[in-house]
Amino acid sequence: MAVSVDHILRWKQTDRPAQPLAVLTAWDVMSAQIVDAAGADIVLVGDSLAMVALGYDTTLPLTMEDMLICAKAVRRGVTNALVVVDLPFLSYQTSGSDAIRAAGQMLKIGAQAVKLEGGHGEVVETVRRLVQWGIPVMGHVGLTPQSVNQLGGFRKQGKTQAEGDRILTEAKALEQAGAFSIVLEHIPSELARDITKALSIPTIGIGAGVHCDGQVLVTADVLGLSAWQPPFAKVYANLRQQAIEAAQQFCGEVRSGQYPG
Repeated sequence: MAVSVDHILRWKQTDRPAQPLAVLTAWDVMSAQIVDAAGADIVLVGDSLAMVALGYDTTLPLTMEDMLICAKAVRRGVTNALVVVDLPFLSYQTSGSDAIRAAGQMLKIGAQAVKLEGGHGEVVETVRRLVQWGIPVMGHVGLTPQSVNQLGGFRKQGKTQAEGDRILTEAKALEQAGAFSIVLEHIPSELARDITKALSIPTIGIGAGVHCDGQVLVTADVLGLSAWQPPFAKVYANLRQQAIEAAQQFCGEVRSGQYPG
């Protein structure tokens, strides 16, 4: 049975929740088919594709056109998982109307939910408006890559009491606004535990320790395709090196006349 937003909501609201949620990213039909076949509960078309697929240094240059193209491809590759799409920088921060338009475009091409970064007042109000219009929203607090310039780089968040209290407050506000789940990125494990206990919706950790209701990683990192991985990523294969060696073998055989002979 295909995973729905309602399944994710009911997952934590049961007396004895099921096993932790497994979330992976995808950026094209091939990566989508792989993670869906692997049994991921949620496939996130993350704006991380700006770096792993398009070669940017941050997520900021990513456009709505970029995301729509990739989201369409991912949607065609997924059968069972819930497809959630990041709204790129400046597609939802400018106004509530822009946010509804951007999120609506994602749903029109087959996404089942969108993800927004941040938990300050304006973002919370935007989430509230989207939910009121029938658009499911996943929240995202802690390290928010679209704010990389303000945060001073991709550094761990919530290390002080004040920062931790702010992130907890933001997570609660997003839940109250109607978010169906929240990503907790690169924060202390103890803070993630406190947030997870405080919320009735699932938390999905990335570099946030063992206490979250689920875990997400960038699939390119999992497969060892990235040239660089963040410190919290676990690499399960080294496909980058295997691919290089396979391509080298092909080039060598062509030059020696072995292929296609």
